[in-house]
Amino acid sequence: MTPAFRRVLIKGPSMVPTLYDGDVVLVRWSAPARENDVVLVRWGSRPGQLSVKRASHEVEGGWFVRSDNPLGHTTDSHDLGAAEVVARVVCRLWPRPKVRL
Repeated sequence: MTPAFRRVLIKGPSMVPTLYDGDVVLVRWSAPARENDVVLVRWGSRPGQLSVKRASHEVEGGWFVRSDNPLGHTTDSHDLGAAEVVARVVCRLWPRPKVRL
């Protein structure tokens, strides 16, 4: 049984400036996503990989999600298509949050 809440370590620059490599976030498993939420997703083409992205809008087969990184050197729905949202990010635990997500 998956716990309702889990800690997730952010790896990589995908969500800069919102989240940075090494940040720790709290996610709520199976929480419904809304547009603009930061979410934990799974890709159909990469079933073993979980990624943290920004939910843009629902599409056939899941959600269109994107990176927050303005430099665009990351992978998101532009490359991999719709993603399955498995959890919603509730807050950043480390470093201590200054603003709410």
